Amino acid sequence: MTDSHLPKRRLRSQDWFDNPDHIDMAALYLERFMNYGITPEELRSGKPIIGIAQSGSDLTPCNRVHVELAKRVRDGIRDAGGIPIEFPTHPIFENCKRPTAALDRNLAYLGLVEILYGYPLDGVVLTTGCDKTTPSAIMAASTVDIPAIVLSGGPMLDGWHEGELAGSGTVIWRMRRKYAAGEIDREEFLQAALDSAPSVGHCNTMGTASTMNALAEALGLSLTGCGAIPAPYRERGQMAYRTGRRAVEIVFEDLKPSDILTRAAFLNAIRTNSAIGGSTNAQPHLAAMAKHAGVEIHPDDWQVHGFDIPLLANVQPAGAYLGERYHRAGGTPAIMWELLQAGKLDGDCHTVTGRRMAENLQGKEASDREVIRPFGEPLKERAGFLVLKGNLFDFAIMKMSVVSEDFRRRYLQEPGREGVFEGKAVVFDGSEDYHKRINDPDLGIDENTILVIRGAGPLGWPGSAEVVNMQPPDHLLKRGISSLPTIGDGRQSGTADSPSILNASPESAAGGGLAWLRSGDIIRINFNHGRCDMLVDETEIERRKGDGIPPVPPDATPWQQIYRRSVTQLSDGAVLEGAAEFRRIAKNPPRHNH
Repeated sequence: MTDSHLPKRRLRSQDWFDNPDHIDMAALYLERFMNYGITPEELRSGKPIIGIAQSGSDLTPCNRVHVELAKRVRDGIRDAGGIPIEFPTHPIFENCKRPTAALDRNLAYLGLVEILYGYPLDGVVLTTGCDKTTPSAIMAASTVDIPAIVLSGGPMLDGWHEGELAGSGTVIWRMRRKYAAGEIDREEFLQAALDSAPSVGHCNTMGTASTMNALAEALGLSLTGCGAIPAPYRERGQMAYRTGRRAVEIVFEDLKPSDILTRAAFLNAIRTNSAIGGSTNAQPHLAAMAKHAGVEIHPDDWQVHGFDIPLLANVQPAGAYLGERYHRAGGTPAIMWELLQAGKLDGDCHTVTGRRMAENLQGKEASDREVIRPFGEPLKERAGFLVLKGNLFDFAIMKMSVVSEDFRRRYLQEPGREGVFEGKAVVFDGSEDYHKRINDPDLGIDENTILVIRGAGPLGWPGSAEVVNMQPPDHLLKRGISSLPTIGDGRQSGTADSPSILNASPESAAGGGLAWLRSGDIIRINFNHGRCDMLVDETEIERRKGDGIPPVPPDATPWQQIYRRSVTQLSDGAVLEGAAEFRRIAKNPPRHNH
């Protein structure tokens, strides 16, 4: 690279390595980098230093492909005239972290903020994949506000079990119903789950991982088409190379997250989420990213801007297919192309490509109409999140794309009361209580029962757990009743097909209405007016408040204590109180360390 191609402005890394006012400090910063063979000429060249935020490790198998992809990212950075520096991020593994990986999103965010702010990086490639690696990375990039670009690791290849597609998570929820009904044994249950994971990559369904990487693209932070490329495909390595090259270019252009993450971009993401049948976890994650970006996203935006969007992606759990065919059909760009043609997408938004969103989507019409449907011929109309409120909570959502016709027929089509359902509540305090008692005949659970779980939110679990998608008791499953109405202050796996009311805020542990609900109370759910209420007199509710909030487990680690003391509710993104006040902090360089 010639001097004429170097950035015209002074880069932040030069404050470390090429600082004539503090030659002693420059020497200190340079010295230890020498011990693995990098040269002072490189670090003092004025070339952009690009961090590779490595989220892949043996503890994060969904992202482990990035251990190899980082090599292609490095190639792209070098070829574009940059200097790559790879570093690890806090591991987040949705399937395996106990008590929940939701605890780790804010912890990973804090760690990445300190790295991006405190080290000599001019830009960063954010490697993402598993659910919370994407929002934690984008939250941190927004706080620091150096040029940043997202590289997804991509989904696994399609899984197959006995000649049928076996999707991540979805096969487990399906098999646990079959197992409870006595249709399969333990070995087949396990084998079906294992068959759903045939290669490197994250979930091959439209779970939270695929959802969040699609939404990174919808926000404009990934190269077009990045999100859906399966991890083992050659195109994934090619995308890694191009992302590395582009990471250098956005430093030259000084294109930062604050230039891209606008309210219009977030509304594009909300609409895209509805069209792909995206995870309900998108709600707290988008709320958190918006908050750290300084963008106003209101809970009702999911209803106003997302509810009427039709379901276009025929992908599990809301549809039939998996990630490979979704990618070959055109992936997220083809979905967004449909929204743009229908006037449902803001094509004027800036993106990390350097072009407007509408330019990125030119010619991206789907090639497989069985997988990606035309806007006018969707799988389902009005497929977004229904926003509910009432005396049980101020905010909760229900994913309409997974509401089956059988469920509608049983609960929402009573003549003269269409869209309204009343049922008896059976309340569980945490998943241990649910698993212990769900088959207790004394509970009298029938097809008109509403299952409620509390103590599962950010404070109660802690971290908010994916436990709301409760299955009916075995005796109902054996009768062919595969789902009951469920309500909870926790979350639901993005791979689940359960029509649950979830993310209830405020949660029980914060004194929300679920704390005062009792088994046997009647709950009325009114889809027409977005209401969910316990039919209990206010004086009785006040009396019950004297019993106190249902107990929750004590803190088990120092971080759990810190988290509980500072976390907000799911409606607000479950962010750390006060953290969103820190924005664009890279504009003020950190103090020297000696």
